[in-house]
Amino acid sequence: MDIILLAMIAGFIFLRLRGILGKRSGFEGKTPTKFDKVLKEVAATQVLKNNDVFDDEAKKEFLKGAKIAYETIITDFSDNDNKLTTSKPLLNREIYNQFNEALKERSERDHYAEITFIGINSAVIKEHKKLDKILNVTVDFIAEVITCIKDKEKKIISGDPEKIKKIYDTWVFSRDTTSANPNWQLVNTLT
Repeated sequence: MDIILLAMIAGFIFLRLRGILGKRSGFEGKTPTKFDKVLKEVAATQVLKNNDVFDDEAKKEFLKGAKIAYETIITDFSDNDNKLTTSKPLLNREIYNQFNEALKERSERDHYAEITFIGINSAVIKEHKKLDKILNVTVDFIAEVITCIKDKEKKIISGDPEKIKKIYDTWVFSRDTTSANPNWQLVNTLT
């Protein structure tokens, strides 16, 4: 009698576990290669569609990132180590080389920059153009900084460490819309 009672309890527990956990459907293994290929194509199409859209929401997100990039690049270019470190991934090769050359010239003269970034008053998208798969966005920035250039004896060469200065910049950012990489790069400075 005890064996029958234990068998009934075990059967009840088995049925409850099967009801809770479910049963094997046969699709727990690897996905078939055809199905895997279709999934990859759908994902690639989704990336292309999402990257092609530059609507109001995308513009808001872009401007948030552009402001951060602007501050990062300005402060990195203007700090006193005369090296581009944090902003390097934000610059395309040509702009990086231009900035680096200017920093080398400043370093050869034994000059160093001091900057206090106050903030960005405005950042406005002036235009955006898509050329083939590349999207270029031109942004007008108005920012406030305190900046001066000093020599190795800490004598002020230019600027004023006490005066807030407004700067007006127009920068062009670019990205490949077919790339899964969402990052933009500075490709031109127009001011």
